[in-house]
Formats: sequence, structure tokens, C-alpha cells
Amino acid sequence: MPQTLLIEPGDYAVCQLSPDDALPAWLPKGPFWTVTRAGDELSIICPAEVVPEDCSHEGGWRLLRMVGPFPFTLTGILESVLTPLAAADVGILAISTFNTDYVLVKHTRLAVATDALRAAGHVVRDA
Repeated sequence: MPQTLLIEPGDYAVCQLSPDDALPAWLPKGPFWTVTRAGDELSIICPAEVVPEDCSHEGGWRLLRMVGPFPFTLTGILESVLTPLAAADVGILAISTFNTDYVLVKHTRLAVATDALRAAGHVVRDA
């Protein structure tokens, strides 16, 4: 099932804080960031430029937004994107929201990822 993916501008970072930490004041107001609190961590994905150096993080991620919305009853949407990326040996970090899915790939693998997605029949373009 062919999808359209938009490459969002900018570099992103994946940050890890302590599970009991409050949301940091440096969190941006937009356009994209996400927070997940789990038993052993507080993870934040946000633009890399706002992350303080003393925060445990890994930068260098690019964000691809799948054009949705997708109904919850639709199956195989994310798999149709992840399979060609796995075949091209592109590691990912996936995020799902109410309306759509996002896939982050390392900026050093963005060209390989876009080539693999296009070869699988997907449309990939700048946002």
C-alpha cells in the first residue's frame, strides 16, 4: 500500500531523563515534540537545537511524517514503510499518534531511507 511521507525540516534528538523528572522548561512550543513516561525513564523526542548538552541524548535524527489520518481499523500502514527500511538496513524509531505515524531515521541514513521507500512505491518529499 503506497504511502506519502514528508521529510520534516531540522534535526531531532532522543533524550532520556529520570522517570520522576518533571517536564523540562527547555521543551519547545512546536512544531513537533513527544514525551513518553515509562517505569524506568522519561523519553523526549524534540528538535536537537533545544536540548542542553548535559541532558542524556542522541541527536542526528530526521523526522518523516506519514500523511494521514489513518483509521485505527486500517492495518499494515506502518509495516509497508518499515519493511523496505529494514531491507535497506536503516534503523528507525517509530512514533504513532491518533492521526498518523512518524518514522525517525539517522540523518546519515536519510538518503538510503528515501531511496528504499521510493523503490517500494512510496512518495517521499520535503514537507
